[in-house]
Parts: sequence; structure tokens; C-alpha cells
Amino acid sequence: MTVTVLPWGRPLTAADLETMPDDGHRYELVDGTLVVTPSPAVPHQRVVGNLHVVLRDAVPDEYEVMLAPLDVTVSLDTVLQPDLLVAPRSALTGRKLTGLPVLSIEVLSPSTRLIDLNLKKAKYEQIETAAYWVIDPVRPAVTAWQFEHGAFREVARAEGDERFEVRVPFSVTFTPEALTR
Repeated sequence: MTVTVLPWGRPLTAADLETMPDDGHRYELVDGTLVVTPSPAVPHQRVVGNLHVVLRDAVPDEYEVMLAPLDVTVSLDTVLQPDLLVAPRSALTGRKLTGLPVLSIEVLSPSTRLIDLNLKKAKYEQIETAAYWVIDPVRPAVTAWQFEHGAFREVARAEGDERFEVRVPFSVTFTPEALTR
């Protein structure tokens, strides 16, 4: 068994995060605070897998869709792992994303709902991510925000069999319900 000892009396950094064990948990940092979440449940994974296929078929050649875990380094003390992200192919090298995603997506879970809707959304807005989506697999529903004029603005929302359609950062259309099958 490996024991990880965390520093005492100071905020954690991206370097500290690299010492975390590969144990099935997701380790993220938000303003130097460690956020640990368990591996996701089947409905969450089903939505992630189905959305990956939809996005992979829709992205232009200069972009690539990636599944978690893949670090998005916001700052020295904030490292996030969206469930899915879309980034320029040129920014995907080695173990990490160099640069920023054009789209970050979170699929809500009971343990991450508030973090995804508040903390993570604020951090992606801070780094001017072109688009941020949140998907609720229970309802099912999807909400999309686009970065414009210094802030996120909601640009699309759909529930059940309603059509979800966006044009930024690329054109894609689907129904939230289709992601849950």
C-alpha cells in the first residue's frame, strides 16, 4: 500500500497533485484545496461515452475530444479534470493538455453537482473557455454557456427529447435523452 503525505500548513499545488495515487478517485485542485470524488456511476459513464461518440463525429479535424482523466491546469493551485473536453490537437501532447480547452463538459453526479455548477463553471469562465456544458443524466438535460464579452452567457438548453443545438465552438446537435440509452 502506498501512503501519500500531503503538505501541512499551505495550499496544495499542481506539483502536489502529481503525487496522488492512481486509485480510481478523481483528484482536482480548486484554489489550493484538494477535491476528491469517487469513480462515477453507470448512468454518468453511459452519458459520457455516448456524448464522446456524438462529439467525435462533429468536431473539425483541428480539434480532438478527450475523456477524463486529463488535467486542465488553470493556475498553480487549480487543476481540473472535466468529464470530456475538446481542445486543439496541437495542445494535446504527453500527459497533459498544454493550453486550454475550447469546450469543457461536466456530467452531474450527486457528489459533484454543486462543484460543477459553481466552482468549476467559475474557473472555466475565469480562463475564458469558449464553451462550458453541464449535463444532468437523471432529468436528462443539458445546458450550454458560451464565453462572450468577459463572461459566460447561456446559449442553449434542452431536456428529454428536445433538440440541443450549438454553433460554438463547432456545430453539433443531439437530444439529451439519446445520451442516456
